[in-house]
This record gives sequence, structure tokens and C-alpha cells, in this order.
Amino acid sequence: MSFLSRFLPKKKPPEIKNNIPKEKEAIKKTFAVYCHAHHDTEGTKLCSKCNALLATVLTKIDRCPYGITKPICDKCDRPCFGTAPTKEFLQIMDSSQTKMLFKHPILTMKHKLASMGADYAKIKQQKKLDDKAKAKEKAAKNRTKERKGKK
Repeated sequence: MSFLSRFLPKKKPPEIKNNIPKEKEAIKKTFAVYCHAHHDTEGTKLCSKCNALLATVLTKIDRCPYGITKPICDKCDRPCFGTAPTKEFLQIMDSSQTKMLFKHPILTMKHKLASMGADYAKIKQQKKLDDKAKAKEKAAKNRTKERKGKK
């Protein structure tokens, strides 16, 4: 086998990509779409409320405890913004979803795929934890049977 391994391609470790700049750009565009629709702003200008929330969100993203391996913000299990800003942020992301599909279709599809990937990863992680718990439970039952059998 070692003879053949010289000729096979080397397996590279997976690269960790920094998705934070892409996430920030998507959030900025989403805020712009939302603010233009709900607060009658134009161009790159946002209303003061949306601008303040956007500044908070972008600052907190830089301080995310996950670092560059962070999931997308609307699927994160530990939102960094606090309760009130998180509710507002999620409302903005949800309500501007349809308009984003028409204004920025490629960005929206990429974001949706990333969201589905995060959901899939959470399901796999939960399955692994459940399997581990079942294995521990089964091992404990086997130990109790062995103890009873020795007596």
C-alpha cells in the first residue's frame, strides 16, 4: 500500500474560509432593501434607526466568539447582539427576504444555501450527540447486567 500511496494525490486539510466579509456585505444589502421599503430612503442612505442597528450588528460580528468559522447570523445559536437588537435584526432579515430575491438573486441563493448547510450541520451534530448518549446508556445497562450476573 505504501508503494501506491506515492502515486496517489496527497489529501489536503480542509481550508477554513473567512466568511465574515461576505456576511457583512449581505447584511448591508439586506438593511438597504429593508430601509428603502419601510422608511422611504434612497440610494446608499439608511434611516438613523437602521443605521444604528447596522453599526451594532457589524461591530458585534467582528467580535463573534466563533471567529472566522462563524455560522450565518440568523442561524447562530449564540447571537452576539443582545435580545432587542437580535429581534430587530431577525425581523429585518425575514421581512426583506422576498425583495432580496428580486434585487440580489445570487446573493440570496448563496445565503440560502449557507443556511441550509448550517441546518444540516446542526442536525448531524445533534445526531452524533444522540448516538453518543444512546451508547452510554447501553453501556450502563450492560454493566448493571454484568453486576447482577456475578452475584
